[in-house]
Amino acid sequence: MSRYWSDIVSRLTPYVPGEQPALAHPVKLNTNENPYPPSPRVLAAIRHELGDSAESLRLYPDPTARKLRETVAAHHGIRAEQVFAGNGSDEVLALTFQALLKHDKPILFPDITYSFYPTYARLFEVDYRTLSVDDAFAIRVDDYVLPNGGVLLPNPNAPTGHPLPLAEIERLVARHAESVVVVDEAYVDFGGQSAVSLIDRYPNLLVVQTVSKSRSLAGMRVGFAFGNAALIEALTRVKDSFNSYPLDRLAQVAAIAAYEDDAWFRNSCAKVVASRERLSAGLTALGFNVVPSGANFVFARHEGYDAATLAARLRDKEIFVRHFKAPRIDQHLRISIGTDAECDTLLDALQDVFRAYVG
Repeated sequence: MSRYWSDIVSRLTPYVPGEQPALAHPVKLNTNENPYPPSPRVLAAIRHELGDSAESLRLYPDPTARKLRETVAAHHGIRAEQVFAGNGSDEVLALTFQALLKHDKPILFPDITYSFYPTYARLFEVDYRTLSVDDAFAIRVDDYVLPNGGVLLPNPNAPTGHPLPLAEIERLVARHAESVVVVDEAYVDFGGQSAVSLIDRYPNLLVVQTVSKSRSLAGMRVGFAFGNAALIEALTRVKDSFNSYPLDRLAQVAAIAAYEDDAWFRNSCAKVVASRERLSAGLTALGFNVVPSGANFVFARHEGYDAATLAARLRDKEIFVRHFKAPRIDQHLRISIGTDAECDTLLDALQDVFRAYVG
């Protein structure tokens, strides 16, 4: 702590991301990255942008990311004016807190959810209230019929992976016509139902997505918001009051190329989903209770073994999974879906750990 800090700094509890181990060949199943590479078109687009001399890098990128927004809008069957682009969905969410969720009444989000939400609320001094998910980790839409300054939830939820049907999302949005409903769809391409199809009917709906997961571009940091043009304008006004050049040239061309190769995207998602079901079956066979997932991770607990201990012993074997020291979920592990070989390594390691427990 320093006397030079602003008052708010000492009150913050920063978000803690998953560990990025400095090892040669870790089995890294703790940060929900896609185990498969992006489309080859991405690398080709970056090379083309750089050319022989990287001359374009001396120039600022398009501050509106117009071509990228047009490409993504065409993919979803909407207009470019309904698309906002930012540095990953986390930046998009941060701008959303400032532009659309700072009102007199508290915003509502689940008690078990993406742990960046309360961090942003404290940073931007937005009052919030959490609502409990049920014992199966499902979000109960009827619980959200409360006065509020906005509703925020991921679908599928994180870290549980539990998805809500689109009909439930629509019911929630319809009930809150006086508030903005933000649906965070970071994992929707792995089995959820996107609410982008609803934005023309509901001017209070904002949908947030990312290329980090399903399009294998976590290293490029590109995220989007989709909604009524007035909501997008609010985000743009805040962005242009902070950083009018958010997306660099390489990120823009990489994301465009990723969206243009739809076959690669669909194949990659299908492989992850198949591996998820295979890993879920393997964990169940070992005695884990696995929450049904619509994401690129599973959430599991074992009645006979402490989750923190399991995570530590796996780490000793250079296998990384995510453990959260939080009420209701401190006996669960969130396990990102790796390749089948990585998942098999995890399952074999768990059997070794269990044998060591018995011994």
